[in-house]
Amino acid sequence: MYGGRTAGMFGYSHFTGGFAGGQAEYARVPYGDVNLLPLPDDVPDEKGLYLSDVLSTSWNCVVDTGVKEGDVVAIWGAGPIGQMCAEMSFMRGAKRVIVIDGGPAAWRLDLVKSKTPKVETLNYTDLPKGETVTSMLKEMEHGGPDVALECAAGEYAKGIGHKIELALGLETDTSEIINEMITSVKSYGRCGITGVYVGFTNHFNIGGLMERGIRLIGNGQAPVHLYWKDLLKMIQDGSLDSSIMLSHRVNIDEMDTLYQKFDARADNLQKVFVQTRFSDPPAPGTPALTSWK
Repeated sequence: MYGGRTAGMFGYSHFTGGFAGGQAEYARVPYGDVNLLPLPDDVPDEKGLYLSDVLSTSWNCVVDTGVKEGDVVAIWGAGPIGQMCAEMSFMRGAKRVIVIDGGPAAWRLDLVKSKTPKVETLNYTDLPKGETVTSMLKEMEHGGPDVALECAAGEYAKGIGHKIELALGLETDTSEIINEMITSVKSYGRCGITGVYVGFTNHFNIGGLMERGIRLIGNGQAPVHLYWKDLLKMIQDGSLDSSIMLSHRVNIDEMDTLYQKFDARADNLQKVFVQTRFSDPPAPGTPALTSWK
């Protein structure tokens, strides 16, 4: 279906290699000389762990979509990826960053704002009557943002039409967010997709894409090895603080409860550090252990 291979990931089914998950006390790592990165003693687990995914994925989204000095960037999704994309967009010289979220996840906007005060937020479930995400963005920035970053994924339909089509298997992903991105950015703007889309979508605004010269960029599964050494240096010199997205620390024997709460968007769970018997004590400034027992 894709015309080529994507990537191998731990715990992501046979869709990406069938490698057993990494949420365990022990994991077998194929080609460990390539697929493991030694962490220096001055980098705590809570900051180094996320080089394997969140940090590299966020950096790839920002760099691959071409965020540059003076850009106005809009980000759909205030989860860990969106949060770090906001931080990294400022690192790349963005003039403004607007993060969009809403519904049961609207609380994440306040979290992101508290960690990166320069961020502006937009709650799509609390818009003035008659306004849309696109109209609000164009009101906030003349002509709209230069860059749009999709950090949410395609399984979360907002409108009833897409909810029905997803339920009936008529599409695998909703096009709603991508369509908002296309209509929101300036002409010849750039739209990067990092949220997971797995197959086909309906009602895609291909006309808006073509007529206004919008650049639609699939950021792909992040090439982690390309970035993780440079990002490690940024953590060491203090220019990148990955702990700002960390909300909880839990023990591995409570993973079942954690997944239930995460799925229900309970307890303001953002990014969680899973502790095993081999983990060091919490680093200064990071969350203490949470237990639901």
